[in-house]
Amino acid sequence: MTNIKGPKSFIAKSRIIPASFTIGFLGAGQLAKMSAIEAYRMGIQVAAYTDRKSHEPMHYMSPRITTGNFSDVKAMTEFAQQCDVLTLENEFIDSQVLNQVQKNSGTPIYPSPESFSKIENKIIEKQSFEKSGIPVTPYKQIARSNDLKVFGRQYGWPYVLKSSKGGYDGYGSETVSNLDEAVKIFNKLGGSNGQDILAEAFINFTHELAVQVAYNGREYLVYECCETVQSNHICVAVVTPARVPDSIKKLAQKRALEAMKVLGTRGIVAFEFFYTPTGNILLNESAPRPHNSGHYSIEGCVTSQFENHIRAILGLKLGSSKLTQPACVMINLLGTQNRKAQIEFNEQLMSEPNGHLHIYGKFESKIGRKMGHYTLLGDNIDSVYKRARSLTENIQI
Repeated sequence: MTNIKGPKSFIAKSRIIPASFTIGFLGAGQLAKMSAIEAYRMGIQVAAYTDRKSHEPMHYMSPRITTGNFSDVKAMTEFAQQCDVLTLENEFIDSQVLNQVQKNSGTPIYPSPESFSKIENKIIEKQSFEKSGIPVTPYKQIARSNDLKVFGRQYGWPYVLKSSKGGYDGYGSETVSNLDEAVKIFNKLGGSNGQDILAEAFINFTHELAVQVAYNGREYLVYECCETVQSNHICVAVVTPARVPDSIKKLAQKRALEAMKVLGTRGIVAFEFFYTPTGNILLNESAPRPHNSGHYSIEGCVTSQFENHIRAILGLKLGSSKLTQPACVMINLLGTQNRKAQIEFNEQLMSEPNGHLHIYGKFESKIGRKMGHYTLLGDNIDSVYKRARSLTENIQI
């Protein structure tokens, strides 16, 4: 392992990287896989630490896979000592664990444990951005069933209940329409067993927007504002640029940059916003890693979010985020059945000019599980979106 004392000395060194240099991913899913592809392209080695035994995308990318628990400081420290830098693929870990692993191993972690502690669960995240003057969705921590009634009285029904940590793709997040539903979901999410639960006001928004921001320790780079299309709390499509006024796109980019500066960490972070009918932009959530809303950038931008994430954590010069074509649409390919995964390649999809298919290599398909994505580029955003939906509507994985 390269002799690196910590993050500050790492960034100060010349950017001469030995061929043995290794990036360790905490998590082994498709985000780690797509980031690893960019690392390999730069001649950098990869490893992963996961709490799952097999059949994750990274299991087929590198022989250096360690299985363990994300609360096992000793095991994670041993893994970190085999790497030159660590980065996150998910947020299912504790900042205190990250801090101890970095301290024990001397291996820098990005996002930094200090930065991650500002957003490691949804309650802390709201508080961190709100204290910095960034508008967020109205929220309240729910400790008891009476809080559910009070929140409904204050912000109206329906509203959203979320587990403060561990939720994703519709899991750990449900809309409730009355007190009986709220109590049921509160208990289902673990509120009665000590799990921190967050209530969020139901925002009457016209669009959900997202912006990725990269930081390498010296410079910030802001991606185009895109529009995420949701169904049942799952992102089903990303439309870039967002179909909102230019002034709103610029405001979302400005707020994303402000939020990134609150965190002050190297790497790429995605920020999701609600755009309301009154013209307001509310920060909903952030993700301290490459994000589903940025997958379009693989073909849609000069430099993808994955490449810039690798560049950023290494302290390298960031690449351009400029769009390669005026319109870019990404369709998430979700599991349609609970079965062994299989891919149906139809000739129309594969022969489409400017179309790009990505399958993540998961062995098990589940209804609603993200199994891949399809990106289509063109000149007109509405026609590209319509065509992309038509090409992918019957894909079975």
